[in-house]
Amino acid sequence: MQLEPIADSNLEQASLAILNPHLYGLDDAHLVKFESVLLHQNAANAFAKMREAAQRQGIDIAICSAYRSFDKQLSIWNAKATGNRPLLDKQHQPLHFESLSAQQIIDSILIWSALPGASRHHWGTDIDVYDPSKINRDGLQLVAAEYQANGPCHALYQWLLQHAHQFGFYFPFQQGKSGVSTEEWHLSYFPVASHYTEAFLCADLFKVFEYANFELKSPVMARLDELVNHYVKFVASVPI
Repeated sequence: MQLEPIADSNLEQASLAILNPHLYGLDDAHLVKFESVLLHQNAANAFAKMREAAQRQGIDIAICSAYRSFDKQLSIWNAKATGNRPLLDKQHQPLHFESLSAQQIIDSILIWSALPGASRHHWGTDIDVYDPSKINRDGLQLVAAEYQANGPCHALYQWLLQHAHQFGFYFPFQQGKSGVSTEEWHLSYFPVASHYTEAFLCADLFKVFEYANFELKSPVMARLDELVNHYVKFVASVPI
């Protein structure tokens, strides 16, 4: 299929056009350095306490992904939108890129990856976690099998189901309660993220997109209200 040409984005202008650029990955001034990642200060403090509690019970927790900028999410999106990075269905099976229409590509990307500007990883409240004592970071795929029975991160996942809420974390992507597919590795710091979810505005994301350029921009913008409602606003509102 013919893809749109990509021009340079003017994200500095985009950040000036909206009230809360940090919600869309355009500003990280609200974050602090926590080991090798950037996090919201409250989320970093809560994670440190949660990790200590888990270690006392023989569970190791490490972060493999935290804050991502708009540009980083844009690179993920463009790689998938051009077929340079594989598209997977909900069962983690590969899809045949060349057979998909533009709208089918958009829907396929959104099974596992957010729109640039619409990722919870922009906020510094959300993290992907794994058990480094059971699997090497380089071998981690972030697929359900790694967190289910007999998977290397199964004990970690079971511990988090029981205890994460005690530290303010929860799983925002739950079966039937979110537009995004279930992610057993994705935790969100609810006390801050819940407010960010409410403050996120489709109109502001539209303004950002007016300055940004990315693959499949036109068909995305034509559906933006629908996509924001389903993939940003439709998330689990309470812990499991």
